Amino acid sequence: MKKYIRSRILMTIEAIVIIGCMFMLNKSNNIVTVLSVASNTNLNKSVDLSVIQNTQSELFKEKDYNPVTTFVGELTGYAGDCPLCSGYLACPPRTNVLKEGIYYNDKTYGNIRIVASSKNYPCGTILRFNVNKLSEDPIIAIVLDRGVSGNVIDLLTESEDYARQHVGRVRNLEFEVLRKGWTK
Repeated sequence: MKKYIRSRILMTIEAIVIIGCMFMLNKSNNIVTVLSVASNTNLNKSVDLSVIQNTQSELFKEKDYNPVTTFVGELTGYAGDCPLCSGYLACPPRTNVLKEGIYYNDKTYGNIRIVASSKNYPCGTILRFNVNKLSEDPIIAIVLDRGVSGNVIDLLTESEDYARQHVGRVRNLEFEVLRKGWTK
């Protein structure tokens, strides 16, 4: 009985100390500082290795999908079959989109869309943006072409007709830069 009472008293004191530590008032600046305290009473300290591996994979993926910076611009559409287009992209690898298609397989981001930009965004830059009329999910794209100015991003589409009918011109669109150039 004495052990039980002693453990309850110690738990009460521990709770009071934790609560006291959570809210510390800096009287000179009238700033409240909140501290986090965690305790683990689980005596079994083993952790499943697959849980650690999955957590690390998620953290790595989150790092790749956190924006480096953002900007507001316009989205337009174009195709490799336009009257002045050769079908070849300006950035290496010089791909012929008439043969290869409108997607690029990036080592980090997988199969993503191709866009053209101004020289403000180097070749290999990865962008993420949301255009609900094109996709419910955010579109992730890579800069592999040139030919536009300022903050206009030109989305490569299957044909000029598709670009006009489905993309058009989207103004004041927020773009997230996930990678600037080929390296972050």
